[in-house]
Amino acid sequence: MEFTPLERAIHAAGSGKALAELLGVTPMAVSYWKTRGVPARQALPIEKATGVSRHELRPDLYPSETVAA
Repeated sequence: MEFTPLERAIHAAGSGKALAELLGVTPMAVSYWKTRGVPARQALPIEKATGVSRHELRPDLYPSETVAA
Protein backbone atom coordinates (compact mmCIF):
# COMPACT_ATOMS: atom_id res chain seq x y z
CA MET A 1 0.00 0.00 0.00
CA GLU A 2 1.30 3.41 -0.95
CA PHE A 3 0.92 6.32 1.44
CA THR A 4 -0.49 9.67 0.40
CA PRO A 5 1.73 12.75 0.71
CA LEU A 6 -0.30 13.89 3.73
CA GLU A 7 0.12 10.49 5.40
CA ARG A 8 3.87 10.73 4.81
CA ALA A 9 3.88 14.21 6.36
CA ILE A 10 1.98 12.90 9.38
CA HIS A 11 4.47 10.07 9.73
CA ALA A 12 7.41 12.47 9.41
CA ALA A 13 5.95 14.65 12.18
CA GLY A 14 5.31 11.63 14.38
CA SER A 15 1.52 11.79 14.46
CA GLY A 16 -1.44 13.81 13.28
CA LYS A 17 -1.44 15.62 16.59
CA ALA A 18 2.26 16.44 16.28
CA LEU A 19 1.76 17.78 12.75
CA ALA A 20 -1.15 19.88 13.97
CA GLU A 21 1.00 21.35 16.73
CA LEU A 22 3.79 22.18 14.27
CA LEU A 23 1.31 23.99 12.04
CA GLY A 24 -0.72 25.68 14.76
CA VAL A 25 -3.97 23.94 13.84
CA THR A 26 -6.18 21.42 15.59
CA PRO A 27 -5.72 17.68 15.15
CA MET A 28 -9.26 17.65 13.77
CA ALA A 29 -8.15 19.98 10.96
CA VAL A 30 -5.40 17.54 9.96
CA SER A 31 -7.92 14.70 10.05
CA TYR A 32 -10.27 16.72 7.86
CA TRP A 33 -7.51 17.19 5.26
CA LYS A 34 -7.37 13.42 4.79
CA THR A 35 -10.75 13.52 3.07
CA ARG A 36 -10.86 17.08 1.71
CA GLY A 37 -7.22 17.63 0.77
CA VAL A 38 -4.53 19.93 2.07
CA PRO A 39 -5.52 23.60 2.03
CA ALA A 40 -3.40 25.79 -0.25
CA ARG A 41 -2.16 27.89 2.67
CA GLN A 42 -0.79 24.78 4.42
CA ALA A 43 1.28 23.26 1.59
CA LEU A 44 4.40 25.35 2.22
CA PRO A 45 4.30 25.07 6.04
CA ILE A 46 3.88 21.28 5.76
CA GLU A 47 6.81 21.12 3.35
CA LYS A 48 8.97 23.17 5.71
CA ALA A 49 7.97 21.14 8.78
CA THR A 50 8.18 17.64 7.29
CA GLY A 51 10.11 17.75 4.04
CA VAL A 52 7.16 16.41 2.04
CA SER A 53 7.19 18.38 -1.19
CA ARG A 54 4.58 21.03 -1.97
CA HIS A 55 4.45 19.45 -5.43
CA GLU A 56 3.20 16.22 -3.88
CA LEU A 57 0.80 17.89 -1.46
CA ARG A 58 -0.82 20.25 -4.00
CA PRO A 59 0.13 19.33 -7.57
CA ASP A 60 -2.68 21.56 -8.81
CA LEU A 61 -0.92 24.62 -7.38
CA TYR A 62 2.71 23.50 -7.54
CA PRO A 63 3.15 21.37 -10.65
CA SER A 64 6.40 19.49 -10.81
CA GLU A 65 9.05 21.20 -12.82
CA THR A 66 9.82 19.50 -16.09
CA VAL A 67 12.64 20.34 -18.42
CA ALA A 68 11.64 20.86 -22.05
CA ALA A 69 13.63 18.77 -24.49
